[in-house]
Amino acid sequence: MLVDHAAARHNQQKHTLVALVENKPGVLNRVASLFRRRNFNIDSLAVGTTDDPNVSRMTIVVDASRTNADLVERNLYKLVNVIDVQDVTHLPSVVRELALIKVHVASTIKRSEIKHVTDMFQSRVVDVNKDSLIVEVTGEEEKVDSILSVLEEYGIMEVVRTGRIAMVRGAARDAHEQDDMVFSGNGRAN
Repeated sequence: MLVDHAAARHNQQKHTLVALVENKPGVLNRVASLFRRRNFNIDSLAVGTTDDPNVSRMTIVVDASRTNADLVERNLYKLVNVIDVQDVTHLPSVVRELALIKVHVASTIKRSEIKHVTDMFQSRVVDVNKDSLIVEVTGEEEKVDSILSVLEEYGIMEVVRTGRIAMVRGAARDAHEQDDMVFSGNGRAN
């Protein structure tokens, strides 16, 4: 397997921040306004609800070569509706991205070739039309980039990507929260 060292270095410069925010109207606008005012360059922003209907989770990816991730984190804490912010870049995490890729299909042979490609990438065809297929792929950013590269020869008609989402593995998040409570004086040390 060929390794693209430039791409690997670029990914090392990307920081993944997870922010828990109040699930209220206008919160996303306030976060976006903060990015605009401070001239922060954001690679991706994914927002969704959590198991608590009062809390939303934002996964923010910044390129540390252009935007200081610590500065983004500190500024997010200044917003009233932000509950918690954590840089999970160097924590053991599950990181995924979802992409939908519409590919031109000229013949039945090309259709079966594309199906073979989707099987190799553990992705799936989610829509079949007379002249196109829509492929759904979930995985790390490199996996999405790789399947896009392979499918280019068939003629990509359209692509939509969610951007990165991340969740810390196991009890690492709980331990971090306990450390924060002890050091901030919000909890008791045993």
